[in-house]
Amino acid sequence: MVKSPAVVRPATPEDVKAVAEIGAHYVNHSVATFDETPRTIADWQRWLDDLAGRGLPFLVADLSGEVAGYAYAGPWRPKPAYRYTVEDTIYLSPGHLGQGLGTALLGEVVTRSIAAGMRQMIAVIADTGDPASATLHRRFGFVEAGRLTGVGFKHGRSIDTLLMQRPLLPAHD
Repeated sequence: MVKSPAVVRPATPEDVKAVAEIGAHYVNHSVATFDETPRTIADWQRWLDDLAGRGLPFLVADLSGEVAGYAYAGPWRPKPAYRYTVEDTIYLSPGHLGQGLGTALLGEVVTRSIAAGMRQMIAVIADTGDPASATLHRRFGFVEAGRLTGVGFKHGRSIDTLLMQRPLLPAHD
């Protein structure tokens, strides 16, 4: 269980090192991300700045000053017609799995994406055999939108991706 309630708050430059460490863990030790090289602290700072400039959420779960996880909503695709669609990303520190932090982070990312005027949220989930991410997304109203078979290859194995989608606001007329 969580020792003390997590505070979900916007990420700051002071959080970027911890975010980079969490991200690097998943790059180096899992197939949950298809990145093969960890992002640098400078890369993470640029991403934080880019999302802030777009009015999109980049959040951390803060447990008594420790960053226990992060989540953000980034652009789904670069073409202008996709400007109201975002893709969510959530990663938790390995020592903080199963404590409700993913639920807290995803709930706040959805809420803040709605506030930013986004209309659709997409989840691209590496199908690793662990249903936790898909289950979390289903609890927030995401439905399966499709599957891409064998599109990832990492650590010597082919990986499918499950696409899930959730409306945030009504589509434009």
